[in-house]
Amino acid sequence: MQVGFIGLGHMGQHMARHVAEAGHDVAAFDLRTEAVTQLTRTPTARRASSVAEAASAAEIVFTSLPGPPEVEAVASGPDGLLESMQSGSIYVDLSSNSPTTVRKLCAAFAAKGITMLDAPVAGGVTGAEAGTLSIMVGGDKDAFERVRPVLSAFGKRLFYCGGSGNGAIVKLCNNLSSQAQIAAAGEILSLGVKAGVDLDILATAIGQSTGTCRAIVDTFPKQLFVRHFEDPGFTSILSAKDTHLAIELAHEFNVPMAIGEIVERDKQEALRRGWGPLSPDVFVRLQEERAGVVLETAKEKTP
Repeated sequence: MQVGFIGLGHMGQHMARHVAEAGHDVAAFDLRTEAVTQLTRTPTARRASSVAEAASAAEIVFTSLPGPPEVEAVASGPDGLLESMQSGSIYVDLSSNSPTTVRKLCAAFAAKGITMLDAPVAGGVTGAEAGTLSIMVGGDKDAFERVRPVLSAFGKRLFYCGGSGNGAIVKLCNNLSSQAQIAAAGEILSLGVKAGVDLDILATAIGQSTGTCRAIVDTFPKQLFVRHFEDPGFTSILSAKDTHLAIELAHEFNVPMAIGEIVERDKQEALRRGWGPLSPDVFVRLQEERAGVVLETAKEKTP
């Protein structure tokens, strides 16, 4: 298929590469020319000089962008997708976006004869690189079936979530669940350590028992426990953005979010501390400060 791909960041570069390697003709655009140059090493990928050039001949256009402002600018700004895409084509936004923004854009595209799907992804850079992402899709089901073969190039688990905006809702709920588990795990581990249990023993026992969660068995050992917060594929800036969008959604539907509000508070404090470029679990350092402990293990263990 003729595919336009806009946004070749940490995630987009790998997703676009998989689409090209699957044999689709990919016209790619990114503000960073070096990202496009790297992608065009794949024979079926070529450079587009603008959003309009990437979109004008495409049957499907993908965007993978930081958030709602960037998506709106590319979609409805001057020489954007609304002006450039052909009637009958499909626009797929892979970004973590606001459901309200998605539904507004979906209506605008429909007026031009273009179908929009919201299809945010989960699985991080590792999943994008391996082509094993989870993809939550909202919008027209027939359009979803049309793009399924292309989505399958970089997604192992595809979920049709219902009407427009539902993919975005599922993604925000997923990410808030992940961050809430990180907050809870950090709090619980700080209790055990402050009360006198060795962190290795505590995390191992909980990790192999009913209290386990991904934070304890996977995320923390790679980052928090060894103080490795730099060069993440997914930053605290983006994590805080997704958390804020989830809380905004809760306010819109008048859903109380006692736990979510605490996570949101600490996420914003992490940004104020200048931790935005670091990994999302860095905000557990706030709990460490409050408890007076450090959740750090030996980086090198002797037999």
